[in-house]
Amino acid sequence: MSVLDRFRLDGERVFITGGSRGFGRVMALALAEAGADVVLAARDPDALARTADEIRALGRQVWTFAADVANPAACEETCRKVLELPGQTGLLVNNVGGRNLDVPVESTGLAAWHTYMDLNLTHVFLCTKMIGGAMLKRGKGRVINIASISGLIANRGIAGRHYETAKAAVIHFTRATAADWAPRGVNVNAICPGLFMTEANQRWAEHSGGDRNLCQTGAHGPHWAA
Repeated sequence: MSVLDRFRLDGERVFITGGSRGFGRVMALALAEAGADVVLAARDPDALARTADEIRALGRQVWTFAADVANPAACEETCRKVLELPGQTGLLVNNVGGRNLDVPVESTGLAAWHTYMDLNLTHVFLCTKMIGGAMLKRGKGRVINIASISGLIANRGIAGRHYETAKAAVIHFTRATAADWAPRGVNVNAICPGLFMTEANQRWAEHSGGDRNLCQTGAHGPHWAA
């Protein structure tokens, strides 16, 4: 057995939010290459279909749900549909996130604040509660939350402080949930990426007049990434 064989996921199924493009798509393909079947949720049906075809080309099963999981009601409905699939989903990757609002705190409206907190934080809670909760009943599973280096530092020269705030909350939500769930057989971890020049971040750089200030914003670009 090679060391890579120890990372095989044959017989597993993973649910990835925002899995049709960018960081989510790359993770979906990597997990499929490791043997997992994949459930994808994202807003763009065409992007979902393209990524699904790539996963099938790797010999894996794939299910797609066109939904905006930044909307709490849509997120809950999508999770219910995932739980209704035959078999079990033993891995969850809460990937959806984005900035897409370069506005300073003093100019940020309450509605915008709520919208982007739902995008970056609330969906993590809902998916963890519902998909992870089903894992708890089986006593086995893994939850991976895609946080950001921006949850650990304060970026300079870029606004949209909802992003840093939400990602910091994701990190501590992960710690607290891990402490609760590890004794019950479900591991909860967070990844804090730096910059990945995904399609969304490339568009964000163009929108911002170049790649200034992107070096510490994390993997997620604007909500277009989902």
